[in-house]
Amino acid sequence: MKVLVVDDEPPARARLRALVSEITGAEVVEEAASGLQALELAQTLEPAVVLLDIRMPWMDGIEVARHLSRLPRPPAVVFTTAYEAHALAAFEVHAIDYLLKPIRKERLAEALARARQMKPGKADEAIVALGGARTHVSAVQQGRLRLVAVAEVRYFLADQKYVTAGFPGGELLLEEPLRQLEEELGSRFLRIHRNALVGLSHIEALERDPDGLHRVRLRDVPVTPAVSRRLLGTVKARLRNGR
Repeated sequence: MKVLVVDDEPPARARLRALVSEITGAEVVEEAASGLQALELAQTLEPAVVLLDIRMPWMDGIEVARHLSRLPRPPAVVFTTAYEAHALAAFEVHAIDYLLKPIRKERLAEALARARQMKPGKADEAIVALGGARTHVSAVQQGRLRLVAVAEVRYFLADQKYVTAGFPGGELLLEEPLRQLEEELGSRFLRIHRNALVGLSHIEALERDPDGLHRVRLRDVPVTPAVSRRLLGTVKARLRNGR
């Protein structure tokens, strides 16, 4: 069983590597010191299990697991944490195992055995229960996971069961409901239509097109999402009050 160890603290990674080496049938194939590095290595090495720290800078373990679950062959995720509250929440959703630091060999062996039986993508249930607003959105393109920083996203447009995330230079097709994105990222995005959210910090102007339809002009992208009549008053008030 190939194991990827992810922790921003070198001593913690070294301890996990040593413990895994004592467990028959498991080997550490690589270590990662950050969430982004972990995602790159997971795609290249395709580990069976990721031992994933929760508290890390820039991108925490909860968000890393969320992106990992979108891989074509997602690994089983075992969180490691020094905070018992996180562990208790995980057991309540019965989705994933948590190891409390300092980690014991016997407990790690149990977690790896449980991870062997996990179904791909199961980790997302725990993430919904525990996670906060993410720093990136992700989708698989041509067999590779692509990440785009939420701070770069100008708009989310819903079309049937997909949502398009637009950013300078391209778009990403997400398999998530617009309502879920709004609930999670609503402080940074404004609902302007039943099928559209726009990034507040990227709004340049509210304009009217030749057909009399109000549209939002956004920085560095050609798309100008339409504003519904029902939400026009709310949008104008939000922009007038400094967003």
